[in-house]
Amino acid sequence: MSYFTLTNGEKLYYEDKGNGPETLIMMHGWTSSHEIYLKPAETLQKQARCIIYDHRGHHFSKDANSEKPAMEILAQDLRELIQGLSLSDVTLLGWSMGAGVVFNYVRLYGCENLKQIILCDMTPKQLNDEEWKLGLYKGKYTKDDMDRDAGKDFYSLYKEFAIGAIPKLKKIPGFLLKKPLKKRLADCDETVLRSLAASMKTQDNRSVVPEITVPVTYFYADPGSLFSPELADWYKDHITSPYRAVCFPESTHMLVSDYPEKFAEEVREVLLG
Repeated sequence: MSYFTLTNGEKLYYEDKGNGPETLIMMHGWTSSHEIYLKPAETLQKQARCIIYDHRGHHFSKDANSEKPAMEILAQDLRELIQGLSLSDVTLLGWSMGAGVVFNYVRLYGCENLKQIILCDMTPKQLNDEEWKLGLYKGKYTKDDMDRDAGKDFYSLYKEFAIGAIPKLKKIPGFLLKKPLKKRLADCDETVLRSLAASMKTQDNRSVVPEITVPVTYFYADPGSLFSPELADWYKDHITSPYRAVCFPESTHMLVSDYPEKFAEEVREVLLG
């Protein structure tokens, strides 16, 4: 097992696979782990050196939990990883929360060391309001909902999120669903999860999007689950660098695992240019 030591002494688990000519970093979503990219990384090894890692508080990086991190801290972790491994011309792929890390990296450091970006099914602003309807739960989640959620127990919050991301979970009786969801939560540090969830919900990264200076590809689900497919058009209107959208038909927010072969093939297309 390989660990990267951050400047504060904490360690992030990572895997370094492949020796292709490109460099690809793939970042997972909230409560997920590097394991969601194991199959794509195996497929893409001839095209790229693939770096996959666990964010602090997640899976094998669960013990990197000495603070309540905001999204900016995850962007700082990413920068340390890129610099520490002497990476350049990176294709940076972020799915869900991982895309939020991309936005924060660009806001803090510009497109330093980046060749291109792949954003996967994520909005730049989660909270919806009267003038923004492309946030969480397809425009239905507001600040009032966030304030109301603050009083709920964490398992209930996570269950609602999981069902939102994977609607078919609604059909599973609660007593059967509880065990796998509890297992997933046990794989993470709850304090870190709470802190990152709050940070994501309060951020508005719309102004960051036009600041991206490298090509962007957006992978999105249709009909989707957490986010509207209409985000693809919003990005087209606001990204000033070369832009392409890739639809994953009949997919949920879990497009990485819903269609792993298509996911890997579409990433390969981006790498080959």
